[in-house]
Amino acid sequence: MSSSLPTPYASARQARQDLANRLREMRLDAGLTARAVAAAAGWHESKTSRIEHGHKAPSDSDIRAWCTACGQEDQVADLIATARTANSMYVEWRRRHRAGLRHIQQSGIPLYQATRHFRVYCSNVIPGLLQTPGYARAMLTAFGAFHGTADGSTDIDGAVAARMERSRVLFEGNRRFAVLVEDSVLYYPIADAEVMAGQLGHLLALMALPSVSLGVIPRTAPRRMWTCEAFNIFDDDRVFVELLSASLTITAPHEVELYVKGFARLAETAVYGAPARALITAAIERLH
Repeated sequence: MSSSLPTPYASARQARQDLANRLREMRLDAGLTARAVAAAAGWHESKTSRIEHGHKAPSDSDIRAWCTACGQEDQVADLIATARTANSMYVEWRRRHRAGLRHIQQSGIPLYQATRHFRVYCSNVIPGLLQTPGYARAMLTAFGAFHGTADGSTDIDGAVAARMERSRVLFEGNRRFAVLVEDSVLYYPIADAEVMAGQLGHLLALMALPSVSLGVIPRTAPRRMWTCEAFNIFDDDRVFVELLSASLTITAPHEVELYVKGFARLAETAVYGAPARALITAAIERLH
């Protein structure tokens, strides 16, 4: 059996630790003790220790105070940018939802427009890129209700519209889309039978696009790679994972490479073309 993909939190944890190490090295280069930095910054010595050990994410003001204490004010902008990048790698849904579901969908549009090669694996739902408005509405409504952050029908309407705008990349530019779904996804009743039939029919239509490769992994297929978390690979630069409690962005090259490898293993298990269409058609027939 193949090795598992990396622990989803590893990249975010490592990024925060790298920042903590940079701050510690700055203190040591300045010849200061942790107590001296704390005194200059006006906080307790234990806070310095927590920051240096990666137990506390420093705020913008913490970084400014640290750099000032170490006489390295020219490093403030770079370190703040680094901290914000590290913090954005693991973001709880409740934090992202403060601006509403529509904002979440809109925020991803620039990345989708910039990407030329998409690799998507879904073990739980139809991928967002391939969703119909009806299926997306059911998904987003349930998602917002579960997290207690849905902001009424207006926000849902805006979120669905933004998701559809994001999906326009399927028909624009010179892009490639490799999508894998577990065949169980075809049967999960995310919405009513009419919406599900429309969604599955939409998959059949998208399979005709030359830029789209849609593979379905049969439940009976021998496994070289077990079912894992759903993930999106954007070019060879980053991976986006949706966990129950948070969203995770992975950019560490060695971890991105593992997801690429995992996707390739899963792709070997899938069926394409006529066999995939037969599985989708069978799922449609079960709705009647």
